[in-house]
Amino acid sequence: VQLQASGGGSVQAGGSLRLSCAASGGTFSRGGMAWFRQAPGKEREFVAGIRYGDTNTYYADSVKGRFTLSRDNAKNTVYLRMSTLKPEDTALYYCAGAINRPILSALREQTSYAYWGQGTQVTVSS
Repeated sequence: VQLQASGGGSVQAGGSLRLSCAASGGTFSRGGMAWFRQAPGKEREFVAGIRYGDTNTYYADSVKGRFTLSRDNAKNTVYLRMSTLKPEDTALYYCAGAINRPILSALREQTSYAYWGQGTQVTVSS
């Protein structure tokens, strides 16, 4: 299974971007998918996640209310709509997939995801 992330770019603070993550060679429609990000000099952190059979989406506190994760099972794609972007959102954004549905307590853990995209850069200037 391969994940292809796209949609990154450079925007000014307050702007918006939409990231896409397309899966090929398999599906995560019965598992889970998530976005993580890594800023220079920092550890990779959870941004947003979604699980099969769960109507909720889960967000890091730092992005709640500004980012929206959605999925299109027919296209085997997840999206991350990012609004009101801040300079501190600058990072390399990774999508991740889990074939098996992560338990809720592990949704934010990188180890729950066996498949990772290549990352797409988001740069927000002030």
